[in-house]
Amino acid sequence: MHYLLDLDGTLTDPKVGILTSLQHALRELGEPVPEIDELAWCIGPPLKDALVTIFGSDEDPRVAQGVTHFRARFGDVGLFENEVYEGIPEALAELVEQGHQLHIATSKPEVFARRILDHFNLAEPFTSIHGSELDGTRSDKGELIQHILRTQGIAAEDAVMVGDRKHDVLGAIRNQVRGMGVLWGFGSRDELEAAGACHLFEKPSDLAVPFS
Repeated sequence: MHYLLDLDGTLTDPKVGILTSLQHALRELGEPVPEIDELAWCIGPPLKDALVTIFGSDEDPRVAQGVTHFRARFGDVGLFENEVYEGIPEALAELVEQGHQLHIATSKPEVFARRILDHFNLAEPFTSIHGSELDGTRSDKGELIQHILRTQGIAAEDAVMVGDRKHDVLGAIRNQVRGMGVLWGFGSRDELEAAGACHLFEKPSDLAVPFS
C-alpha cells in the first residue's frame, strides 16, 4: 500500500511557526493582527487561500504581498518553530517495516517541506516528497494527489491519503483514492466525516495498525 501523508497537522504541529509568520505578514501590511488561536483555521488550506479569505478577494494586492511577507519570516525561522507529534517516527518506521511505501503530500511549498523533514530527521522513511511550487502550482490537494499518482506510477486503488483537514479527504476522493483523517491535527471529527473520510485515526500510533 502507498500512504500519501500530509505534513502540517499530521506529522508535525506547525502552529507557532505558521501563525506567527502570518501575524508578521498582517503586521507588515498594516492590518489588524488577531491572536494566534483566532488564526488556527488557516493551517491546512494553501496560504494564498487563507489570505483570500481574510481579504475577501483573490484580486486584492494584499494577498500576494502577504505571501511575500509570510515567506520572508517563515523561510528564515518559522519553519523550524515546529514539533513532531509524539509517536510519529515510530509509526512511520513500523509502516515501512510492514512493507508500505510512504509519500509526503503537502500543500506547503516542497522546498520548505524538504527542509522541515531534514531538520526533524523525518525524511528517511519516505519514497518520495511532494509539495507545491512557490508560484502556487499543485497547492490544490486534488491536483497534488493526481501528480503523485502519475509521477510515481501508483494506481488509485493501491493508495490512501491521510491528513487532518477536509482538503486532504476531498482531494483524495477526487482521485478515487481512499481519504482518511487524523484527529490530533487541526480538523475536527465532524469536518473529516462530513468530507467523506472512510477511516479516522485517533492517535499517531494508530497509523501502523491495519485497517479494513
